[in-house]
Amino acid sequence: MLPLRDNISSRTFPVINYAMIALCTLCFFAQLAVQGDGRDELIEKYGMIPARIGHPDAEIAIPVERPQWSPGNVVAPGGFVLAEKPPFAPIFTLLTCIFLHGGWGHFLGNMWFLHIFGDNVEDRMGHVGYLIFYVLAGVAASLGHYLAAVNSGIPTIGASGAIAGVMGAYMVLYPRSMVMSLIPLGFLTQIVAIPAPIFLGIWFVIQLLSGTAGSSEGVAWWAHIGGFVFGAGVAFLLKLTGLTNPQMDYRKQYRDPFTRYRILDR
Repeated sequence: MLPLRDNISSRTFPVINYAMIALCTLCFFAQLAVQGDGRDELIEKYGMIPARIGHPDAEIAIPVERPQWSPGNVVAPGGFVLAEKPPFAPIFTLLTCIFLHGGWGHFLGNMWFLHIFGDNVEDRMGHVGYLIFYVLAGVAASLGHYLAAVNSGIPTIGASGAIAGVMGAYMVLYPRSMVMSLIPLGFLTQIVAIPAPIFLGIWFVIQLLSGTAGSSEGVAWWAHIGGFVFGAGVAFLLKLTGLTNPQMDYRKQYRDPFTRYRILDR
């Protein structure tokens, strides 16, 4: 399912959400500008390597993906290279990793989900609150992956854990929202309005099943799980204590969940 939009408009301009998208975009294009092995070294420095968090002074060997004969590589026995060290304490890579991406699909998918769900969460938490929440969700997601793969030497990058936190918060704060979703059916596609808790619940179950099954598809499933649980938990506490901005009664404005989509389609 690909989300196209939700049926709730934000009352405030989502300055922080757009700032996060802009920052991730800037970092991604900076990655693309680096040539050759420099791009791998950038990921090794600023990506989160679980083994390095627990052993900050140790040399970390990662599987060789770039040519062993390239200039500057230090090759360890058994087909590994020694990872480049970050210019700061490795614990800070729990945060820096969320601004890097592994390719166009990874980057565009993450930014689209953040665009769909982030503005409404910022609307309820306020600009400063949302900024703090987003950063903490990213760190919580990184910790989730760290705890699931303590000894891994593979760098982890991507904003999806922080965005999972945004999605978890959205599910709690907007339980009656609808998500317009594109569902591919072979050669045909269907646009369906799906209640947000169902859409996001299905997404979370997929992450949970993949994580508990030990799926190794190059995806940090437990970062997604950790971020989502963190976001839902924080939103629940904020909602319970009345610390969020009041929710707009969108039912009066959008009785038909497809209304805004149809207007944009004209």
